[in-house]
Amino acid sequence: VLLAAYVGYLGMGAAVLQALERPVEVQVAQHLLRVYLEMLANHTCLQEPVLQRLIEGIIRAYKSGITLQGNTTSLGRWDYSGSFFFSISAITTIGYGNLSPSTAVGRIFCIVFALFGIPLNLVLLNKIGQLMLLGVQHCARRLEEVFHWQNKASFLMKTCALVTGLLLFLLLPPLLFSDKEGWSYEEGFYYSFITLSTIGFGDYVIGINPDRTYPSWYKNVISLWILFGMAWLALVIRFCINILE
Repeated sequence: VLLAAYVGYLGMGAAVLQALERPVEVQVAQHLLRVYLEMLANHTCLQEPVLQRLIEGIIRAYKSGITLQGNTTSLGRWDYSGSFFFSISAITTIGYGNLSPSTAVGRIFCIVFALFGIPLNLVLLNKIGQLMLLGVQHCARRLEEVFHWQNKASFLMKTCALVTGLLLFLLLPPLLFSDKEGWSYEEGFYYSFITLSTIGFGDYVIGINPDRTYPSWYKNVISLWILFGMAWLALVIRFCINILE
């Protein structure tokens, strides 16, 4: 029964996503093909193999974080802050996919780094989660002693912890992303949940827009937000697991 529910849930998700996203995918593909053919028709001196090589070069450069800015290029994401943020995304298993090592030595190091980093990250998140739980339980005991509440104190503190976590990790960060990244609130909220749940699609990633100037503290603060937000969301997910079980 559990397996059937699991497969059914996946099937339902696939059907909804296909209905929502497939029409947009078809429109984008048709637009790309139309622009491609119009360029070849309007510039007869441009040969199709040459245009194809240019497109492939642009795609490879974009995947490496390099963009054209007039007659210069923007060297993108492998400065120290970008590399530090990549390390965070690796050991937290978010894995945005917008950036990855391109050298053989870099890939081997990434494997070894993640092999030891992922357990270290899980131990740290577990300790942070335990401290959060201890804080909630301590506050609940204090309320019971002061107001002589029994079950009400525990319920009240869990509700407060849930609301505080929602504000700090899901509802308020999109305002920062709107200011620094130019995203809408919905896009910032979507990025927040996709990041903290470690899904990490990579369609939205902070600090990579070459047209924007980011403060030096930005990625450091986001790294701390990811660390504590993942610990909080892990507690929420654990609570949901207990309900399902």
